[in-house]
Amino acid sequence: NPVAIYLPKTNDAIASFLGTLYSGNCYTPLDTKNPIPRIEAILKALNPSCIITNDRFVSNIKKCNLDINIINLDELEQKNTIDESFNYQKCIDTDPAYILHTSGSTGVPKGVVISHLSIIDYINWVVDTFDITEKEKIGNQTPFIFDMSTLDIYLMIFKGATLFIIPEQKFIFPATLLDYLNENKINFIFWVPSVLVNIANLKLFDSIKIPTVKKVLFGGEVMPPKHLSYWVKNLDKNVVYGNMYGPTEITGTCVCHIVDDTFNENESLPIGKPCRNTDILVLNEKDELCKVGEKGELCVRGSSLALGYWNNFEKTNAVFVQNPLNKSVPERIYRTGDIAFLNDKGEYIYIGRKDFQIKLSGYRIDLGEIEHCILSVFDTINAGVFFDKAKNEIVLIYESKNEISVKDFRLKLAHVLSKHMIPTRYIKMDILPKSTTGKIDRALLNKKINNT
Repeated sequence: NPVAIYLPKTNDAIASFLGTLYSGNCYTPLDTKNPIPRIEAILKALNPSCIITNDRFVSNIKKCNLDINIINLDELEQKNTIDESFNYQKCIDTDPAYILHTSGSTGVPKGVVISHLSIIDYINWVVDTFDITEKEKIGNQTPFIFDMSTLDIYLMIFKGATLFIIPEQKFIFPATLLDYLNENKINFIFWVPSVLVNIANLKLFDSIKIPTVKKVLFGGEVMPPKHLSYWVKNLDKNVVYGNMYGPTEITGTCVCHIVDDTFNENESLPIGKPCRNTDILVLNEKDELCKVGEKGELCVRGSSLALGYWNNFEKTNAVFVQNPLNKSVPERIYRTGDIAFLNDKGEYIYIGRKDFQIKLSGYRIDLGEIEHCILSVFDTINAGVFFDKAKNEIVLIYESKNEISVKDFRLKLAHVLSKHMIPTRYIKMDILPKSTTGKIDRALLNKKINNT
């Protein structure tokens, strides 16, 4: 049974993850910064056996008006001794270990279920590829609701490494972030490119060096080569850089590119080659394998695949499908919805999303979910949500008889959407253009937003 963990990014959260696993159950972390309606929607779909929280957040759970067993850590008896009578429940490797929620087009987030086997295989590959030892000092950046954080947590557990949960405010003031790395002698980071880009834009290495950092991994969004070049030129020449690609449904990383000093600043970084026990298929619209240089949908097979979406067979069966190239035995592949191609060096190059899903600040966001929430709050408007690629911002285009201020939009949407999902720009039109079927002409509006 799933156990919901409603705690901030702390040691208690990690202890709750491990306690849940020892009990023979799977855990799902919830974002304490999310609006109550979003938490309630997740809990309704999840139907957890209990939820673990503390004094600070227990009132939020009670606002959800759900019949749920609450375990308040602050009310538990403090014990410093091991209970020898405790008999943990054994799992097999295909059992669920955790559930992470991603944006869903219906307004209800999808729960991605990851097995013990997928975690073990993934972490073992990272340990071997990047020579991870107990001497690693890992600087965690991503929230525990984000799949990148699982690498930080399980590397610590697998190798007895040290994990530093870096305070969030350090990322607001990057100079203090670099000081933190130096003070704690952190040597391993796996961060979203936005953080690396911000440090490069501010040219902080001109005044602050980080000599202890030896392994720099990044993923979750595209890393601009020119910003990476600033890091390469200013850090020790022996630092290892890894471009990690993989959606939540692939446990963490299914393709990796170890960056060397020969990369071209004016060309996109490859996402690389498949990880161990993983294979990549780039398929065209006829489900045929694409030739070298031919663009198609990136599909994945192997031990890294998620078990599916929790309590959602329809969504699961739509993207976890039979391998069309295997006519002999049942074999699942995951259709990522990402467009990519294979270059003549055997490396995969990422192009972009196939549908309405986007990547912003490392988060995978479904524009349909944002639209659904907006229309549920502002029921007097018609609206479409789009992504301006040049400005890297979410845009709301709407028609309404009444003028709605940007402040009003943002205040009301803050109650139903995560901060990173709230549109940045708002455009009012007298009438939204329609297609021949009477639907909003999204193609036309998208062209206007992106000037194509």
